[in-house]
Amino acid sequence: MLKFLILTSSALVAVALSSSARAQSTTQITKPVFCVYDGEYEPCGSMVDNDIIISATGVVEKPESTGHAITVIDRQTIEQRQAVAISDLLATTPGVTVTRNGGLGTLSTVRIRGAEGEQTLTLIDGVRVNDPSSPGGGFDFANLLSGSVERVEVLRGPNSVPWGSQAIGGVVNVVTAAPTDRFSARANAEYGSFDSVFANAGISGKAGRFSGSFNAGYLRTDGISAAASGTEPDGYRQYGGTARIGVDITDAISLDLRGYYANSRVDIDGFGFTPPFLPVDDAEYAETQEIYGYAGLNVGLGRLKNRIAFTIADINRDNFDPTFGSAPSFFARGRSERYEYQGDWRASGAIRLVAGAQRENTRFTDGSVFKSRGTTSVYGEAILTPIARLTLTGGVRYDDDSAFGGHTTFGANAVYSLSIGTTFRGSYAEGFKAPTLYQLFGPFGLGNPNLQPESARSYDVGIEQNLVGSAITISATWFHRDTRNQIDYNAATFTYGNIARTRGKGLEVGLNMRPSDRLTLSGSYSFIDSINRSPGANFGKQLARRPRQSVSASIDWETPLKLSVGATVLAVGDSFDDAGNFNRLDGYVVAGVRAELPIGNRFAIYGRVDNLFDEKYTVVRGYGTPGRAAYGGIRVKFD
Repeated sequence: MLKFLILTSSALVAVALSSSARAQSTTQITKPVFCVYDGEYEPCGSMVDNDIIISATGVVEKPESTGHAITVIDRQTIEQRQAVAISDLLATTPGVTVTRNGGLGTLSTVRIRGAEGEQTLTLIDGVRVNDPSSPGGGFDFANLLSGSVERVEVLRGPNSVPWGSQAIGGVVNVVTAAPTDRFSARANAEYGSFDSVFANAGISGKAGRFSGSFNAGYLRTDGISAAASGTEPDGYRQYGGTARIGVDITDAISLDLRGYYANSRVDIDGFGFTPPFLPVDDAEYAETQEIYGYAGLNVGLGRLKNRIAFTIADINRDNFDPTFGSAPSFFARGRSERYEYQGDWRASGAIRLVAGAQRENTRFTDGSVFKSRGTTSVYGEAILTPIARLTLTGGVRYDDDSAFGGHTTFGANAVYSLSIGTTFRGSYAEGFKAPTLYQLFGPFGLGNPNLQPESARSYDVGIEQNLVGSAITISATWFHRDTRNQIDYNAATFTYGNIARTRGKGLEVGLNMRPSDRLTLSGSYSFIDSINRSPGANFGKQLARRPRQSVSASIDWETPLKLSVGATVLAVGDSFDDAGNFNRLDGYVVAGVRAELPIGNRFAIYGRVDNLFDEKYTVVRGYGTPGRAAYGGIRVKFD
């Protein structure tokens, strides 16, 4: 029944949006009365400030109750920064590195604390969206736009106890707009450089026992040449939408439906046929369709909250080269379906126990290979508050995979707060990443069915200090992670093998200041030492595309005339483009400025200039990056 409901709701979103398209050719969280956060359904008061996170344990809790390092990006920040791609916001987050193979819409990789991009677990509204058909099983952030996103949590460090495979580098949890207690609507449209159009609209409300939130968006841009040497612009287009529906069946039982749909097309450049085989202009393009869905039933039995859910992630990718005809030159189909139960028992004010069971089925095909697998998992967590201001969390997970057998994961963390505004945090965490279906059974003999999971052990310690009340917050976290059995291509056997080891260690520093209601300042510094520990010629060398140092700073000021102005600067240090450290990528500094002016209570006009000083830089060898670009738009809200 749950599977039918979610497939139906996702299909309705997809059909409605595709029809429309054909006709066109670390901050405070504000929560509405009706709240659904990744399976946790709670009435939460009328538009009150509520700092909450779910990425640490899989259940709703406050940031002060976890020892994990977590950054939260809320809707206010998204609109204030005028961000289009979520990856651009993540690039200014401590411990996070982002690379993009060209302009907007091209392959975008998010690495946390120097881990592989495929070792970042990504969730959208409680659905694991990592692509089972891609070789490494990573999520491509290229198509994750900001229009319907309400909040993003970034948990840095392994956390496989509640989430399972792939949470080695960390977890990115994306939450879209949830239903509100009364009717509200918002929309924005902007136009700018590269003939770019970005428009979004959404409505939300509640009537009796029913509530809903619906959002749709459209983006089109001529873009830049993906190939740094090219002159032909490579465009990008996406239409998509999200839907969330809640039904209060009784005061203790509720139904929660969520759907996400995106249809994207991007022009890409192929590789030259002569050394050094870098990208060159050509007519290739790629199309991607993403459908994610969630259906959950929540049952409250006093202190025990129960949730049963079904989630689905369906990703279709097609590449085309018109030189060889209209048929796809490559295609991949990936799907994952997950059935899960979670129990959350608040035994007392000092003891909270969480336990769950999951069954995940994944499959992929590229036309030559069709493979599937199943994983059954159980986990348990204890969240204890033995004394005031101290919270201890520990957990264990067991996964039984039809491909490689069993794997056990542990994790524990602690947080202690002093009355003077000082908070100490520490964690030990394990993460693992199961070999992908492609790595196990890939075509042309590449697959190796004997692969074992990648595994990581990590520990970190941190301190946070609030000054002048909470007007100033300073934080620092030191981390160390060792990853073993990392899967890589083995040139000696011409197959994938568990042959790689890596180490990541470093320091993350954050600063948030709010000297007045009109002025905010934030900044971060990251030192990430990512080293190859695999025996051989590359032992001790820096991992590719991991700059050791990065700094970001933002300032926003609302003038007495209500005009808001702001700026963001991102400075990234040198890195290498290859495992042998032969091709150095020079560091760079990019700056952007922005402004917004309200017109009455409902309307606002805004604009920004990205890459203000027209910096020429490279993040992936052979691929271009945008120069100076300007955009302007209008925003409207009704509530």
